[in-house]
Amino acid sequence: MVVQSTYRKEIHMTLALVSKPDSAALTLEEVTLPPLGPGDLRVRVTAASVDPVDTLFAGGPARVIFGLTGTVGLGLSLTGVVTETGAEVTGFSVGDPVAAVHGDFTAPVRAHAEETVVPGAAAALLPGGLDPVDAASLPLNASTAAQMVDRLGPADGRTLLVTGAAGAVGGYAVALAAHAGWTVTGLARESDRDFVRRAGARELVTQLPGPSFDAVLDGAVLHAAALVAVRDGGTFVGVVSASPATSERGIEIGIVNVEPDGARLAELLALAASGVLELRVAGRVPLAEAATAYDKVAGGGQRGRWLLVP
Repeated sequence: MVVQSTYRKEIHMTLALVSKPDSAALTLEEVTLPPLGPGDLRVRVTAASVDPVDTLFAGGPARVIFGLTGTVGLGLSLTGVVTETGAEVTGFSVGDPVAAVHGDFTAPVRAHAEETVVPGAAAALLPGGLDPVDAASLPLNASTAAQMVDRLGPADGRTLLVTGAAGAVGGYAVALAAHAGWTVTGLARESDRDFVRRAGARELVTQLPGPSFDAVLDGAVLHAAALVAVRDGGTFVGVVSASPATSERGIEIGIVNVEPDGARLAELLALAASGVLELRVAGRVPLAEAATAYDKVAGGGQRGRWLLVP
């Protein structure tokens, strides 16, 4: 007698926010999670932040930039609890609280979901003392700030202007640069003085100065406009932009496209737990009310991140 196998791989479904090619509207629907790879974690999402780049995916421009043609998941930055680990994963167990950056723009499910799959290499254990919901505001923004500060090289007594110093990326950049030994000045509104100084800036300016800084870290995505503040032969670091700054007066230009890095994220979470980095949350809404958070972020001017809580 021949016995035929009836085994089939279990299918996991989750409620997720997706972007569709034929609509600029957010869509919340049941989606099939991708299979768990040997180095992956399946994570039940605790909270996820809504970042400006998310609104660009939902609205369409980022879809074109990254060549996305089908339905894709939304959201980069999350916290959650591990529900399953891949066969080759080390350092994580079922039940562990984690934070992660979901950097695969083509994935059918990303951070804005009830459950998702992320590479173990993009995740870090959440240290005690951090609110597991508020901590979702950190992974993408602090990772971006850290990689920008790293791109500047050693401080060596140099002066740094951080534009957008009261923003999510800029605020972390001020704190990380000051922690690394830079003499930091923040460009922000006068009403943000207390936060910018608390983060570690020596001074606050409300307008771009002339060429008086050894380096500029452009958290406000000003690019060419911010070069006026860099001394001849200085350094400018910004993020990817449709109109990036180009070198002039011998200024070195560095453009950072953030890469998920679980080991670096673990260091950043530890700095938050110790009080070096300040978690800032503008508001929390249920996943089903994501449009509220997306509208707030798209409108700009937020202090802290809006969080989606499944």
